[in-house]
Amino acid sequence: MNQEGQELNGNISEATMVSGMYESWFLDYASYVILERAVPAIQDGLKPVQRRILHAMKELDDGRFNKVANVIGATMQFHPHGDASIGDAIVSIGQKELLIETQGNWGDIRTGDRSAAPRYIEARLSKFALDVVYNAQTTEWQLSYDGRKKEPVTLPVKFPLLLAQGVEGIAVGLSTKMMPHNFVELCKASVDILKGKKVSILPDFPTGGMADFTNYNEGKKGSKVRVRAKIEAVDKKTLLIKDIPFSTTTTSVIDSILKANDKGKLKVKKVIDNTAKDVEIEIQLGPNQSPDVVIDALYAFSDCEVSISPNACVIIDDRPHFMSVNDILRFSTEQTVGLLKQELEIRKGELMEKILFSSLEKIFIEHRIYRDIEECETWEAVLQTIDKGLDPFKKDFYRDITEEDLIRLTEIKIKRISKFDTFKADEIMRKLTDELKAVEHNLANLTEFAIAYFRDLLKKYGKGRERKTEIKNFEEINATVVAANNAKLYVNRAEGFIGTSLKKDEFVCDCSDIDDIIIFRRDGVCMVTKIADKAFVGKDIIHVAVFKKNDDRMVYNMAYLDGAKKRTFVKRFQILAVTRDREYSLIKGGAKSKLLYFTANPNGEAEVVRVKLTAGCPARQKVFEYDFAELAIKGRDVVGNTLTAYPISKNGIIKISDGVSTLGGVDIFFDENIGRLNSEGRGKKLGNFVDQSILCVFRDGSYELTNYELTNRYAVEDLVLIEQFDAERPITAIYYDGNNKANYVKRFMVETTTIDKRFKFITDARSSKLLAATTDSLSKVKITYKKAIDGKTSGTFELDVLAETKGWRALGNKLSAYPVKTVEIIESESKTVKASASSTGEKAVKADDDKEQLGLF
Repeated sequence: MNQEGQELNGNISEATMVSGMYESWFLDYASYVILERAVPAIQDGLKPVQRRILHAMKELDDGRFNKVANVIGATMQFHPHGDASIGDAIVSIGQKELLIETQGNWGDIRTGDRSAAPRYIEARLSKFALDVVYNAQTTEWQLSYDGRKKEPVTLPVKFPLLLAQGVEGIAVGLSTKMMPHNFVELCKASVDILKGKKVSILPDFPTGGMADFTNYNEGKKGSKVRVRAKIEAVDKKTLLIKDIPFSTTTTSVIDSILKANDKGKLKVKKVIDNTAKDVEIEIQLGPNQSPDVVIDALYAFSDCEVSISPNACVIIDDRPHFMSVNDILRFSTEQTVGLLKQELEIRKGELMEKILFSSLEKIFIEHRIYRDIEECETWEAVLQTIDKGLDPFKKDFYRDITEEDLIRLTEIKIKRISKFDTFKADEIMRKLTDELKAVEHNLANLTEFAIAYFRDLLKKYGKGRERKTEIKNFEEINATVVAANNAKLYVNRAEGFIGTSLKKDEFVCDCSDIDDIIIFRRDGVCMVTKIADKAFVGKDIIHVAVFKKNDDRMVYNMAYLDGAKKRTFVKRFQILAVTRDREYSLIKGGAKSKLLYFTANPNGEAEVVRVKLTAGCPARQKVFEYDFAELAIKGRDVVGNTLTAYPISKNGIIKISDGVSTLGGVDIFFDENIGRLNSEGRGKKLGNFVDQSILCVFRDGSYELTNYELTNRYAVEDLVLIEQFDAERPITAIYYDGNNKANYVKRFMVETTTIDKRFKFITDARSSKLLAATTDSLSKVKITYKKAIDGKTSGTFELDVLAETKGWRALGNKLSAYPVKTVEIIESESKTVKASASSTGEKAVKADDDKEQLGLF
């Protein structure tokens, strides 16, 4: 700045650097936002606006509801900001249903609907808040922003409120995000901390759903939580979303589904929001869509699965600190113990003062000290006379008698003196003394007192606050695999076009816009190309499908005429990898060669064909059969083996029987952690599959046969039994019949063959339930009785002698005539044995013995 620029009205002003002003002001602003707006204090888990709202509500509290508009007005005495921010904060607290009882339309966190205007809704403090949040005697106070009122520095909260409610805030240069945790689990965890146990708490979201906390890492910075909606397949055409992920709404979830549908990531027919009291989003599927695949696609491409990154940051001593939720819980528990100690000490002091004054009052009246002051002429003489009358008793008092104590004695009315009851006074002092002993005992055993305090909170306020979010491990969904079934592939075989826009032509399969497509033509040419809306790949297409690179189970069987050698060759081959858009000739012999027969076999099947030669050929046998299983599987360029040297009539090769796989079966495993099938060896091995089914037995007393597609989903919590289906192995089931109020055992063969349809094999009574099931013919059952039978509380019996094999609709036999407490099936060492080695006579005797012991005859 030059000299002229510094002069103003004859005076020289000092220059101020803008950079210095910015640095100072910015730090002041950042500190204010962090401390006064965005980040909660660790002591009470509240941001300043929340704390001021609760303080204002306590001042207004008279047990009745107050208009939220009035609460906002009262809060503005303490909070130097607009009413909008206060109103939003009140609604946020009220929706968490812990500190504030609400009346009116407070909005819905599930749907995203806003609350009504503050003048239409009402609130009051909950009993829980009055019990755990307030105590004026243990509160540290400060002046409000205008100096007219007192407000708490922090509230003396005796509960891990921060973890129960959760918090989210964005400040300058940092943010905080803590998930809400379960009320019951927090109380139990605090008790465990006081007992010296190690604890680990996990979030519980008010919207329910499922969550994978594998990478939660105690809520520290950098941790991650995956949250999913609960999706149920009602039938093959309908899905229902019952719970939505935390931080989403039904509107945002529906919008994300429709957006993914518009982009072609998934395909749904219709989405209907039926949410009322409970969340329900209905998703209608189109034809030929697998519900399991669509569920995976919903998780992969929509807000049915979201990832949340917690970041636990709190204010300690006016500075932000990053902590784990376990450390925050430990701090809160220790603070609660400290506050309880303060309250006990305060109560102890109050009781000692009451006992002291009651003793002074009794001495003053019973020893007629009040009569000695009648002749005193001055106030000092009165006090001296009373003090002198108390001298013989002062050694029994816990402190010195002050002038204030003497003055209080002079204020006792004559009416009280005249009606003084020594017995009643002694009774009151006895109660005060007993309470003092209890307080002193609690102070001496503070940890036990704190444990009892948390248990009392759990008993009073824990009902209805059970965990809503299901803790699960999620599988990683391969978006490419899921997307492969979300578009539709069409083909015009004659004209040689394939694509997703040829909707008037032949439908081929479900696919995605990132798939490769393999095409075989009548001229014996094969090629792989990228899927498109419409693409020309050559006329006379005989086969088109999604190409899976390195799929060693896909085998192609073909027969062709070699135009040069005048012979027909057959070959089996695989195509594991190709160059995209390059044409590969699969037949030899030049232009006169032609393709006669072709099949694609996804599991290496080898069929049997009938070959018919021309009538004029010299061959003796003009019709014969050929089995492709005789051929070895080789590469696509192999010439093949000679089928015949004679000419074959038109359409002279016809498949007469479906083949079986020559590759052997696939080992299928069931991962119980995620309820999915796999072929990588994770979980329980179900068996080696070629064309077998999977048997599932459910807790509702039904069974179902499914295929072994790896996209299948199974609700682990509903499964009693899952294994490879053996049609010769009966199911033995023990169930409680609600109609007859008794336990039954039945054994039956699976007579149905329908895939993906449940059949209920127990009665339909509301209280009927399946207790246990097995397919082990040599298994036993251990029965525990409610009362001892002949001195025994339990017994073990062979199941095959208790129930004979009948139809799946049969009721079965009574398990026992005595009241049963529990049943447990004990399986044999080998489930492959179909029959017992004992003789028929021995088994009959054993059956009679078992039935006699069970009281059946």
